[in-house]
Amino acid sequence: MRLFLVLVLTALACLAQDKAAILALDKQWSDSIVKGDTATLEKLLSDDLVYAHSTGIVDTKTSYIAKIKERRQVYKSFEQHKPTVNIYKDSAVTFSYVRVTGTNQAGLFDDKVMLIHFWVKQNNTWRLAAHQTTKIDKLP
Repeated sequence: MRLFLVLVLTALACLAQDKAAILALDKQWSDSIVKGDTATLEKLLSDDLVYAHSTGIVDTKTSYIAKIKERRQVYKSFEQHKPTVNIYKDSAVTFSYVRVTGTNQAGLFDDKVMLIHFWVKQNNTWRLAAHQTTKIDKLP
């Protein structure tokens, strides 16, 4: 019985650490986009990234990083609300509400969106494999 309890508590502690790590990576990603830090994005993003914007535009890792380098996608601010994480064996999904401002090919934007990130563990390192935002009327 004690061994079972130790195993359960250990599993819960590992899960909490994984959730904290994923939230920290989401924060690192958002800080990177606001700073235009493409070197960090190169490390965080999976090579087969699917990056779907709320505008309907879909980018790859290469095209998304190029937009940031060339300042065709500039983020001024990123405010994340109510982030949650679900961990699976070698993947994780984050969900949150965000207010994001900046400029893109259409001009200035000040959007409220629902954000979903899909993280995968590749070679023992978490990488962002999918990004999806959907415009919403108001933040909760």
